[in-house]
Amino acid sequence: MNSVVFAIVYFSLFTFIVACVVRAVRYAKQPVHLRWELYPVPHEPARHLDHGGSYFEDTDWWTKPREVDHVSELRAMVQEMVFLKGLWEFNRPLWFRSFAFHFGLYLLIGTAGLLVAAIAFPALHYLYAATGFLGGVLAMIGAIGLLIRRLSDARLKNYTAPGDIFNLLFFIVTLAVLGAGYVSGAPDVRAIVRGLLTFDTAVPVPGLFAAGMILGALLVAYIPLTHMSHFIAKYFLYHSIRWDDTPNVAGGTIGKEIAKYLAYKPTWSAAHIGADGKKTWVDVAMANPSQGVKK
Repeated sequence: MNSVVFAIVYFSLFTFIVACVVRAVRYAKQPVHLRWELYPVPHEPARHLDHGGSYFEDTDWWTKPREVDHVSELRAMVQEMVFLKGLWEFNRPLWFRSFAFHFGLYLLIGTAGLLVAAIAFPALHYLYAATGFLGGVLAMIGAIGLLIRRLSDARLKNYTAPGDIFNLLFFIVTLAVLGAGYVSGAPDVRAIVRGLLTFDTAVPVPGLFAAGMILGALLVAYIPLTHMSHFIAKYFLYHSIRWDDTPNVAGGTIGKEIAKYLAYKPTWSAAHIGADGKKTWVDVAMANPSQGVKK
């Protein structure tokens, strides 16, 4: 039985890594985005951040080296990724549920790291036990809260697909089985992790906890295959769209990319645009849509 459980865990971790890499590569290869022109950009120096400005307000900015404050950018990333700052500011009621869910997951991820470290440092037992318990409770409360919100809030009806309900139920069931397996069987989790790292299938794994491990592993493999992989998309959303203020200078990379895109032949259903798949973007841009399409 252990060999089956371990095989599923290995396969799931492999799937998670490959799927994340594939998604990241796909996002990285997307065409140049339309500039959002949102200020201030967090990597601007303090003299611009204080009043919401940018380097464009500096005299002869194109003749000066760019100043990028990576510390300020990292601070903004932590506030959004860990504390969901945007949700706190614009949807406070939803923040309480979502923060509990996400922070609980972060604690569980940290617990996994602590379990690996505890193999060499047994004194970490109390720490990973605390983070695991707190993470599981918070994630469960958050998942149940989000599920209730989606099922009871009419305003979310148009934004709730069956897959959203399934995803939350997947988390709830997995956390419940893992928790029940840990409480009922009191497994030596550190020994199980050591067994996974050393391919030792002789380590005893209680049945209910083994079921929880299988569900958890399948959930890990499932996440990057769905829209729950937004943790990858969010990086590109911020760095390649919201915070991308790279100037388009003569002979630069942006200009070369745009020149390549202008040779594309778009197909749009809007007849007045005339994008029939034969004309390039240059042809479409040079046409006057107000003259209509000849029939």
